[in-house]
Amino acid sequence: MSKNLLIVESPAKARTIEKILGDDFDVRSCYGHIRDLEKDDMGIDVKNNYLPRYKVPEDKEKVVKELKQCAKKSKEVWLASDEDREGESISWHLAEVLGLDPKTTKRIVFHEITAPAIKKAVSNPRLINMDLVNAQQARRVLDRLVGFELSPVLWKKIGMQGGLSAGRVQSVAVRLIVDREREINQFKVETSYKVEAIFNAKDINGKPVNFKADGPVKINKQDTAQEFLESCRHAKYTVGDIAVKPAKRSPAAPFTTSTLQQEASRKLGYSVSKTMLLAQRLYESGKITYMRTDSLSLSETAMVEIEKEINSSYGQKYFQTRKYKNKNESAQEAHEAIRPTYMENHSVDDEDSRRLYELIWKRTIASQMSDAQFEKTIAKINISTNKDQLTANGEVMKFDGFLKIYLEGKDEDDEEDTEGILPPLTVNQVLDFREMTATEKFTRPSPRYTEASLVKKLEELGIGRPSTYAPTITTIMKRNYVDKRDKEGVKRQVNQLTLTPNNVVDKKVLVENTGAEKSKLFPTDLGMVVTDFLKQHFKDVMDYGFTAGIEGEFDEIADGKVKWSTMIDDFYKPFHSTIELTLETAERAKGERDLGIEPVSGKKVIARMGRFGPMVQIGDTSNEEEKPRFAKLKADQSIETINMEEAMELFKLPRNLGLFEGTDVLVNIGRFGPYASHNKNFYSLNKEMDPYNVLLEDIAPMVEEKRKAKGERTIKVFEKEKIQILKGPYGPYIKQGLRNYKLNKEQQERAAALEIDEVKAIIEELKANPPKKVARRKKA
Repeated sequence: MSKNLLIVESPAKARTIEKILGDDFDVRSCYGHIRDLEKDDMGIDVKNNYLPRYKVPEDKEKVVKELKQCAKKSKEVWLASDEDREGESISWHLAEVLGLDPKTTKRIVFHEITAPAIKKAVSNPRLINMDLVNAQQARRVLDRLVGFELSPVLWKKIGMQGGLSAGRVQSVAVRLIVDREREINQFKVETSYKVEAIFNAKDINGKPVNFKADGPVKINKQDTAQEFLESCRHAKYTVGDIAVKPAKRSPAAPFTTSTLQQEASRKLGYSVSKTMLLAQRLYESGKITYMRTDSLSLSETAMVEIEKEINSSYGQKYFQTRKYKNKNESAQEAHEAIRPTYMENHSVDDEDSRRLYELIWKRTIASQMSDAQFEKTIAKINISTNKDQLTANGEVMKFDGFLKIYLEGKDEDDEEDTEGILPPLTVNQVLDFREMTATEKFTRPSPRYTEASLVKKLEELGIGRPSTYAPTITTIMKRNYVDKRDKEGVKRQVNQLTLTPNNVVDKKVLVENTGAEKSKLFPTDLGMVVTDFLKQHFKDVMDYGFTAGIEGEFDEIADGKVKWSTMIDDFYKPFHSTIELTLETAERAKGERDLGIEPVSGKKVIARMGRFGPMVQIGDTSNEEEKPRFAKLKADQSIETINMEEAMELFKLPRNLGLFEGTDVLVNIGRFGPYASHNKNFYSLNKEMDPYNVLLEDIAPMVEEKRKAKGERTIKVFEKEKIQILKGPYGPYIKQGLRNYKLNKEQQERAAALEIDEVKAIIEELKANPPKKVARRKKA
């Protein structure tokens, strides 16, 4: 009974803290949440103030049993889960399950795992904050109510695929992506002409250099652009006016969860989930402060360390104390921004985490550095043959300040700063003209969202919180509502007019690549159909402002201003009425679009959602005499954008490629993707093979290779029963049709000797008593 038991969420965190606290504490991990709502009847007693019914899941029973045993042996139990609402909820569940009194059990919090922080927390314990617990409980109950009531509506009214679901935040996130896609599809490109002139002058060293000057305005038509260039023939160009003014650039604030996710995406190419995984690893090993935060503040201790680091490494003139204010007034729990725990550590040894840690270190240091100072020059250039002026912009850095170590990345929709350095110019100086161009420019729609820019938008709208961004994005991709992929660009002709030094206007056509995108979020047809259905029938749930307002109500519960069950009741009653009305009156959603009439048969052609995804259909399902024909859409095609010509191309399958070993080879697309069939056997096409273009000489070697690999895997075949015993990565197993059956160790050792009666008995036993799936331990 000598030791104190201190419980945290993760084993890595437990190991780090145990080293700090020494022998007086036994530090154990609960592996995240130890209880969740029951699955039956939503796990919520709607008629009893929405009382939740919690249950310890099977995969946590062993953990709970071990913690109970440790608690009995300890003189006191301390709860040290994370300091956000989710962490507070974990501590409360631990107290409930372990039989601890929430009114007396010691609860400690810290935002960094360092010796001073942990010891200070132990010296200043508090009690479980029930307002924070209730805020998290309200979120969990509300999300369960929405998910459990809304999802069955989708199954009944759409129901093409299993796994359809809806959620309060995920559905709004999908709507953002769908709305952006439609905005892009409906965008009308407009053209204009940008005029640029190139001049030559001597720099400060007397060396001739070229510099650029922009034309007066954007010109809409090619004829007008040509007229302007023609009007500049034989012109003399003189400097009319020079304005020099100081300019400065200030550093960005230290990282919050969302800005870290955005910058790691821009600079390191990391997904949101990878960033959070690495950040959690850095936090649990004591390298950075808590990684789920929307605070911009830095502790006094950190500020002292940062000042010392800047002064010693760069000099006193580079240091400038700054305090940043969060634009989001409802920022949850004013913790601290994400920063290194010890500023003298410029890097870490772990290769995976090193790049993210160095990004955090540089951003933290830069946030307290001086402004970068510039001298901005604007020169107006007169044209002797007309009344227009050209403008040359230049910028010279006078003091680098924070730019010495860090420059924040930019998103695609941010305007680029293309100002260069101008040579010394004087008023009335005659310039040496080199050329003037008028180049065709095209307007662009807003870019598709990346994971990081979606997080940025959700944060701007006040939807979700630091702990919800990553799981939301994971969920919408897992549910097949959103697809993350690259898009190849297309060639486009660009007209350009050039006024040469010989005063001749030349015309030429350039070619540029446009529309290429990398790791962007595209809505699937399923995502579009579900979004349209929810927007039509559940306007509040899909409204950005309403969803953000719900987050505000959670904040009020956390502040003790609102009773959580009252807030749930205000939402649930009208929501439930809408559910019942929709189930009773709403028509089934198909996402159907007419494409036209097939010339040969005269039958109607439509694109729609089918049981296994988007497809094109020729004919009517109501015609019993002749069944309609179906073709699955390609991965990069959509119901909303496919045209008649592209649809007809899909019906070229199945294709007969010719004879191989005396038997026809057919290629087609099935439920599980493109495949080749040969001699009653089926082979999935290699990833790079297109079933519409692949040739026999490509397929034949693939068939031979896969046939050989299959033969090497086969231990025994029972032809009559269509049962095989095959080699797998974890040992021999039984395969019957599409189902696999695991053998135990003794059965695997004598797999080759198994007879059909015993194999059948094994299958029946496994069907009757399927093995339990063991879930990985992780924070929920």
